[in-house]
Amino acid sequence: MYGYATEEPQARAEAPALTDAVRAFATGVMNGEDFQSIFIASKVFCPRGDRPGFLALHNTPEPVIPMFSSLAELKKYAGEESRHFTVTGAEVLDLLPNGYGFVLDLDGEHRVMFDAKAIEQMIAFAMRRMYG
Repeated sequence: MYGYATEEPQARAEAPALTDAVRAFATGVMNGEDFQSIFIASKVFCPRGDRPGFLALHNTPEPVIPMFSSLAELKKYAGEESRHFTVTGAEVLDLLPNGYGFVLDLDGEHRVMFDAKAIEQMIAFAMRRMYG
């Protein structure tokens, strides 16, 4: 183009995928606040049963809900034809019953478990981000 200055479009840094964030957090490469920022904005895959709502595991010290960072991780756990629903991480924090924790990527190489106390801290963090 003659006579016109052209600018390269500025590349916007994309947030890491939740699967990458789980791996980074589990291995200590990512801190908790960075992980939570990614988690609340990400899509989370949840196995579903015959009734609406989260499926819970009760064979743990406190009940936890299995959730997955990708459809591939969900299929490792529940099989190829598994029924599921998706919500954002922020919706998880809003919908999770009191007293429950969750585990991300239960059968994955890097699983991460959050107990009920950690969930309370995540909710407080999300509220501070939203409302200051």
